[in-house]
Amino acid sequence: MPTAPTLPHGIWLPLITPFRDGTLDAASLRRLLRHYAAQPIDGLILGATTGEGLTLDDAELHRLVTIAANERATTTRRLPLGLGLSGSATEKLIKSLHRTAPLPIDLYLIACPYYTRPSQQGLRLHFTALAEAAAHPILIYNIPYRTGVNLGNEAMLHLAQHPNIVGLKDCCADAAQSFDLLRTRPPNFAILTGEDALFYTALTQGADGGILASAHVETAAFAAIRTHLLAGDQPSALAAWQSLADLPRLLFAEPSPAPIKHWLWRTGLIDSPELRLPMTQVSDALAARIDQQIAQMQPLVPA
Repeated sequence: MPTAPTLPHGIWLPLITPFRDGTLDAASLRRLLRHYAAQPIDGLILGATTGEGLTLDDAELHRLVTIAANERATTTRRLPLGLGLSGSATEKLIKSLHRTAPLPIDLYLIACPYYTRPSQQGLRLHFTALAEAAAHPILIYNIPYRTGVNLGNEAMLHLAQHPNIVGLKDCCADAAQSFDLLRTRPPNFAILTGEDALFYTALTQGADGGILASAHVETAAFAAIRTHLLAGDQPSALAAWQSLADLPRLLFAEPSPAPIKHWLWRTGLIDSPELRLPMTQVSDALAARIDQQIAQMQPLVPA
């Protein structure tokens, strides 16, 4: 078990997984990795929800991480790499942790068990078992509107004492719960919001950063908001957020990551907006809205 891991902070990007003709698009993936390595982000999450991780088999997941690690080795920045895992059976997840232990990653992002809706005691025992088995630190992902179960603050604070549980991606959708956890968390426990539309609010209340799908676009603008707040310049942070706040609404107007993939395709960062079922590409109406927004910023790549 690692000792004194560096706590996640700042902007973490839950990277999309590019596909082409049904397979992992390695060329587009490398292009994305090089692009974001030059952006002011603090880490990457691979194979999570935005990365369509539930559609990847073990071989694809390993290839995804291997390509990312190889690209990282060619840059001067060693961006931390996180790997998204999820599941409803503790023992199956432990086997996944053992299979992925040799991978060159820095942490896991693990969602609460979905569909089964365990008790708070069950959640505590689940994550404690995972933390004991994991070769890398764990960031818990609490997103009850996807999983059907909310990890409450009492259980969360209990888990925060485990040395191999380093923080939380908070999507609990309860403002009071989020604020109370920020007030009562121990100093060695990081909280990053996963609600793109609430990024500014979370930072002003003390969050350490965000895991933001919208930061695929206008990455530097998202990072600047936190930079302004850390410098004590709240008016500049608010002005920056006011100019950016419509972007998450656009990129989540239809199920993610379809709008983000369309944007990245139209700006030439990936070669196809392809998704895997049950996810589908954006509607013609939303595609037109995204294209219009892109056209105001830079030339479109020919379709």
